[in-house]
Amino acid sequence: MKRRTFIKGSVQLTLGTVAAPYLAKAMMVDTGELLYNGIRLAEEWPPKYMDPASFRPMPVPYLKNIPKVIPVHVGRQLLFDDFLIEKTDLQREFHQPKKYENNPVFKPETPLEDGYYGVKTAAPKDGGVWWDPKDRKFKMWYEAGWMQDSAYAESRDGLTWERPIINKMEGNNRILSYLVSDSTTVFLDHFTDNPKERFKMFLRPSNTPGVRKGFCMVSEDGINWSLPIQTGFCGDRSTIFYNPFRKKWIYSIRSDGSIGSTPIGRARYYHEHDDFLKGARWDHKKIVFWTGADELDEPDPDIGDAPQLYNLSAVGYESIMLGLHEIHLGPKNEICASIGSPKITELKISFSRDGFHWDRPSREAFIKAERKDGFWDKGYVQSVGGICNIIGDKLWFHYSGVAGNSQQLNADFYKNGMHYGCSMGVAVLRRDGFASMNAGSKQGELLTRPVTFTGQYLFVNVDCPKGTLRVEVLDMDNKVIDGFNLRNCQPLAVDSTIQQVQWKKDSSLARLAGKEVRFRFILQNGKLYSFWISDSENGRSNGYLAAGGPGYQGGTDIEGIAAYEAAKPYDKI
Repeated sequence: MKRRTFIKGSVQLTLGTVAAPYLAKAMMVDTGELLYNGIRLAEEWPPKYMDPASFRPMPVPYLKNIPKVIPVHVGRQLLFDDFLIEKTDLQREFHQPKKYENNPVFKPETPLEDGYYGVKTAAPKDGGVWWDPKDRKFKMWYEAGWMQDSAYAESRDGLTWERPIINKMEGNNRILSYLVSDSTTVFLDHFTDNPKERFKMFLRPSNTPGVRKGFCMVSEDGINWSLPIQTGFCGDRSTIFYNPFRKKWIYSIRSDGSIGSTPIGRARYYHEHDDFLKGARWDHKKIVFWTGADELDEPDPDIGDAPQLYNLSAVGYESIMLGLHEIHLGPKNEICASIGSPKITELKISFSRDGFHWDRPSREAFIKAERKDGFWDKGYVQSVGGICNIIGDKLWFHYSGVAGNSQQLNADFYKNGMHYGCSMGVAVLRRDGFASMNAGSKQGELLTRPVTFTGQYLFVNVDCPKGTLRVEVLDMDNKVIDGFNLRNCQPLAVDSTIQQVQWKKDSSLARLAGKEVRFRFILQNGKLYSFWISDSENGRSNGYLAAGGPGYQGGTDIEGIAAYEAAKPYDKI
């Protein structure tokens, strides 16, 4: 199979003999579990047809076999793909968050963060940044000192962080005195019935001879943790996340010599389980290959190395699983060590509607490495557990980055300046703002596929203060339903991430609940980001909230506009 063939302005995709069998299996009609969105999984799950030798983009079978009728009961409906769209002449645009001008918001400042080797580090490196409604605080789990200690910090606003004294003997905020960390992931579990397991942690120590496994722990407060349970074999930078749609814990396992190396370099294997601790005891011979970088991930032109998938973290956001693929662009560790400069990894956005197959429609860096001396995030850009917080009409993406130190050169990998100055910053995006469907001065249309819903009030996330948005509702014969036509629709000329659509005669869609209908959006001079049908005039979506935010009391949006009001004091970016 030909590994890569790049053509200026596009990429030539060649179906090789290795890729063909698993692509054919991916396109088969599925007969397994029926999901909330009408997608039916394969009978064998997780699927085993992914090929670790292929550079083909991951197949997304639900985009080939779209349900005839799509339930939209859960969450805001995002428009990053054509899953919900039957016809449109609007133009899709992908967006990237803006980095906060006062980054980094958290950096090495304490003796603990100097580290045993003198490589200053104070950043999640996955870890976790969560809003905890119980204490009304942002909470963070991070690495203090390169490949050293796990520590805890908290914040009232997500920008200014405090390090509470936890280890009174040492006078610092270290939380685990018996485990050295290469990386951790912490999830706040809003859905557990056991308050003593409210927090889940996966920790992977640094590579040591004969020990290439991780540990799983649970906690009531995120500070005092249960005795660790050793996992199956896994590579460093393995992580975990929760799929709330299927109530499964997902173990995102990096390829490793103990599991089996891949021709595409760093990549991921997949394991899932209902129970977090029981699932930790996986058999490395039974986990399935998942995904890696592919031929659409172009090499850095100044480095030239083949891209690899360094990490894959995800979280439930509204009606989808939101992922960040951390793409490794090089150079090799020994080259970075020789100049005291971090390797280049960047975060690229990804989406999944079934929790396994990833759609990656935009290959631009979502959060990029700056690549220049003097920048705190010159390289080694990494996501956090929970991915993002919701602050009113914005999404905050906390992320780690490394400055490097060309003056600290050492043959010992653990003492080298290539990892020096690991800190945390924030990048900010409009809520639901990953992609928009755009119209210019000429009026455009978007017609949905047939959908069903249980709510009664239509809401949109739209930016059209100098334009208009109107909506009508059609039956299965494409006839406009009485009362819900364009003439009766009150035109919107707003920039709002939570705006109700109203019709003059009847703004409630209650009489259409459970029926198969289509929505037609007519837009001029604007951008449409999402729509949803709420069961309340407060606009709640009942979708999932990633790492949460001020005003929310749990893992799903039941507060609607009230959460926006509660978040106003926190909106400082």
